Amino acid sequence: MTLHARSHDHDHARPARLPVIRGREQAAPFSAKVDVVIVGSGAGGAVLARELARDGRSVLVLEEGGHYSPEEYGAMTPSNSFRRLSREAGMSVALGVGDTPLISLLAGKCVGGSSVLTGGVCFRIPEEVLHTWSGELGLDRMTPEGLDPFFSEVEHICHVEDVPLHMRSRATELFVEGADKLGITMKTMRRNTKGCRGAARCNFGCPHGAKMSVDVSFLPDAVAHGATIVSDALVERIDITGGTARGVRGRFLDGITGEPRVRFEVRAKLVVVACGSMHTPILLRKSGLDSVHIGRHLTLHPAVRIGALFDEEVDGWDGSLQSVYTDHFLGDGIWLNGVYSPVNVLAAAFPGVGREHRRLVKQMPNLAFFGGMVHDDGGGQVRRWLSREPLVTYNMVKRDKARLLKAIHILGRMAFAAGAREVLTPVFGLPTVKKEKDLDFLLENKLPASKVECMAFHPLGSAKMATTPEAGVVKPTGETWAVDNLFVCDGSVLPTSIGVNSQLPIMSVTMMLARGIADDFERYASRA
Repeated sequence: MTLHARSHDHDHARPARLPVIRGREQAAPFSAKVDVVIVGSGAGGAVLARELARDGRSVLVLEEGGHYSPEEYGAMTPSNSFRRLSREAGMSVALGVGDTPLISLLAGKCVGGSSVLTGGVCFRIPEEVLHTWSGELGLDRMTPEGLDPFFSEVEHICHVEDVPLHMRSRATELFVEGADKLGITMKTMRRNTKGCRGAARCNFGCPHGAKMSVDVSFLPDAVAHGATIVSDALVERIDITGGTARGVRGRFLDGITGEPRVRFEVRAKLVVVACGSMHTPILLRKSGLDSVHIGRHLTLHPAVRIGALFDEEVDGWDGSLQSVYTDHFLGDGIWLNGVYSPVNVLAAAFPGVGREHRRLVKQMPNLAFFGGMVHDDGGGQVRRWLSREPLVTYNMVKRDKARLLKAIHILGRMAFAAGAREVLTPVFGLPTVKKEKDLDFLLENKLPASKVECMAFHPLGSAKMATTPEAGVVKPTGETWAVDNLFVCDGSVLPTSIGVNSQLPIMSVTMMLARGIADDFERYASRA
């Protein structure tokens, strides 16, 4: 194999650019032979690449998206960040089935995957969830004690820290005050940051290189230990012979059109799929796997946000994107957290048209925002579709719809308790709410779910782990039940919704799986 990487001059005051080979620049077909090929460079793929490279294995990471350094994506406008770093330019959706909202899905398509576009929030899987996994589902290693060392190590590598009080914007402080008046305890958020300056645009790539996403934390270590990363590489099929994975095939994407062009083939002793919950099922299906569970049981953590208009200027952009949260309602399946987005993104969702919309835009300095999400059932499905992108559908159960509306109601009450004079609910066609009692319609559960503006950032479970092939797609080791030497290491293996942000859980579970693969590598390799 001969791959050509463009040389770059490095600014010695900054970290050296991650040496990624750009598939869009390759002019000739190639083939390669390695110990491990990993499809995807996000939270799962990056951790696995680091672990197996450190174990002395030859590792090749293939990423469909492009490569942009922190300096490059940190300088992008939010709209350009959507276009270059996310799937479908940020326009991916889950289509609602039945009484279900259309849910916007944000997922990364770049070196570093969705970790480049997260708010940086890092929480461990709640103990009650792990007790369900280890007890009811029989996944013996998925206990708080079993995962603790992996959580701790990942937290150290990507520098998980508490958001300091001075990083709270006035907008956030007002919601905290409102919550306190209602007896709701707010807590300090934990995020994987180092040197955060509070630019409040983490979801679009940190402009200061302070977010320790996997392209900054795990992938450089993988490369330092011999791993190779190739961007713009669309894997189209896993080669399977005699019930064993032997490698992958695909094509590099053209740098101008984005269409598949130059072919490549990689032979490997182990194949690892880490494409995320929306694309891992597609690749498994295209490669001939036919488990009934592939693409099913998708959980999303459907989320909403509200706005609150205050008499004072609150400058929500002046501080951490997410600095506080409350698990006060976690027993009801509701998680609330502070959030703020770039003003052009927020303004696009303001109610009203013409003069009313302009009125709110002009008062942007006085608008605060807060969000909530639901610990949901696995009501989603992922199917192959007409394009490279999947068809994602989601059927929200009545319980979760009630939770979603209750979350909006709680957030509105918090806003009014803090002194807001108007509340912007995520209900299409509804004008701003000026009295707290006018929020009570949300508790009647009569509002069509299609009227709710809804989004999601944590797709999980579409290739879930189980102790038998009848119950899931992969074994507790991460290896698929159907094919030897084919592993899945991303959020799709998590067997249920977890109710908290998924970045740290995916990385920690993957580290556990990676250590098991490393320990048993020679046995796997003997099959190849």
